[in-house]
Amino acid sequence: MSNKRVLVTGARGQLGRELLAARFPAAEIVGLDRHQCDIENRGQLAQVFRRFRPNAVINAAAYTAVDRAELEAARAFQANATGVHNVAEEARAIGARLVHVSTDYVFDGTESSPYAPDARPSPLGVYGSSKLAGETAFLASGVNGVVVRTAWLYSGSGKNFLRTILVMLGSGRDLRIVSDQIGTPTSAAELGSVLLHCALDSSLNGVVHWTNAGTCSWYDFAVAIRDLAKDRSITTGEVRIIPIRTEDYPSVARRPAYSVLDSSLLWSIYGQPNHWRDALANVLDRAVGGNVAGNSHTVVGE
Repeated sequence: MSNKRVLVTGARGQLGRELLAARFPAAEIVGLDRHQCDIENRGQLAQVFRRFRPNAVINAAAYTAVDRAELEAARAFQANATGVHNVAEEARAIGARLVHVSTDYVFDGTESSPYAPDARPSPLGVYGSSKLAGETAFLASGVNGVVVRTAWLYSGSGKNFLRTILVMLGSGRDLRIVSDQIGTPTSAAELGSVLLHCALDSSLNGVVHWTNAGTCSWYDFAVAIRDLAKDRSITTGEVRIIPIRTEDYPSVARRPAYSVLDSSLLWSIYGQPNHWRDALANVLDRAVGGNVAGNSHTVVGE
């Protein structure tokens, strides 16, 4: 057995599942869901960390409902700020390294070139504000570790843009998708591999960025999903996708018009990533294949 143990919170979310499925022989990966490890419950968290004594923790637990957060601000801050504070303090208490996942939505989208990790955050809504508060709590704790911001995360499971579009394509009705918000779709599987390396890389600290390469709009992303899914006989591809403006799409929360992240530091360390379109093709190929083969891992309670 490896002498390194990485504990993953939020193990049943889309990112948590990809972390557990990753091929990563350098460590034993242990996953805990919210019932087994609620990051908002400081006492439970302390008991879990002392039981498993991980060398590193990857916090994949979060409140991610962007629109609903506007109506549930207290709940969003409890998970994304208080919860992160708890994880950071308890990881520091046992000497574990911590990798925390944050978001491009900490920026307001008024720039026209990729946001560097040290760019000034200015979130537009509750979700981004709660995630920024979590970053602040992480940095204030003094825990050894790194905040990794990412963007437009998706996978073949869970609730995300890819899955939503695939379901909508099956309806046979035309889709109207926003074309004036620009970012980078990021594969949860490919991000997961990077996070595991960050978990054991003690040279990394502070705030960094990682996404796949390239940029597009939500409209471009939806068209690529349709076309690549048709190529793989996942859908028929007969549905029209119509570009619309943000102002024509009903939404509770404001979203950044441009939230491309400068990921050059981690790209230089871990290698140039796949272009977002190639990463999407890989995810759809896995969906056709039926499941993901990975190294052995543990989901406690399963």
